[in-house]
Amino acid sequence: MTAQLTILVVDDEQIARRRLLRLLRTMDDVVVVGEASDVETAVTAAQTLRPDLMLLDVQMPGGDGFSVIDRLGALSPLVVFVTAFDHHALQAFEVQAVDYVTKPVDIARLEAAVRRARATVAGQGREELVADLLATVEALRRSLRQSQSADQGQPRSFWVKNRGVHQRIGAESIDYIQAERDYVRLFAGGQSHLISESISAMESRLAPLGFLRIHRSTLVRRDTVVQMLQGRYGTMTLRLRDGTDLRVGRTYADDLRSALGL
Repeated sequence: MTAQLTILVVDDEQIARRRLLRLLRTMDDVVVVGEASDVETAVTAAQTLRPDLMLLDVQMPGGDGFSVIDRLGALSPLVVFVTAFDHHALQAFEVQAVDYVTKPVDIARLEAAVRRARATVAGQGREELVADLLATVEALRRSLRQSQSADQGQPRSFWVKNRGVHQRIGAESIDYIQAERDYVRLFAGGQSHLISESISAMESRLAPLGFLRIHRSTLVRRDTVVQMLQGRYGTMTLRLRDGTDLRVGRTYADDLRSALGL
């Protein structure tokens, strides 16, 4: 009989944690012992619960996933990083001896990471495991710094998965974005791509690049707008360059007129 693998889920986004928990519940011999949303809570939970494995978001408030491992030191469990890193920063993970999954998390990829973690826990002593993990984190930090330095000044972009292939979508090619339950859908070049983000998080990341909030569930890139249409009863619609019509929420109308210089 396979021993149960205990897991701590650490991610600052409730939507992302909820998805991970839902996927983990489908796996045999896996027990989620807790969850955390920031560095401080993650450290305390790991020290108290002593899980075999931590699914750890890299970017979090109060530090990052690496600082969680630093603070745990010899008490750190095995880690599988969960990341939404864009550009070629993912290459840093590809070349290191540590597993990771990308957002939105795919069930098959998560299962593979859990299987690998189980084999590692069974095959290594804790001292050896922690020493390898700390060395890997330091190498990852160096690689990610180099990747981020190389990316300075480049347009913001997102990695999406299309038929098993990861594809980079630059912000400059996105026409508009719509919320879809726990995700957002990017519309670019006549195609759409689903990623695990909230519409509010996307707004904060993309507003400096010319994206406007026109509805509680819609962002649009300013330079794709060609017409603003006035409808009955004060309703408004934006027409994009490709002919798409998007409804404007009443509470966003005044700010939108101002942003467009009307």
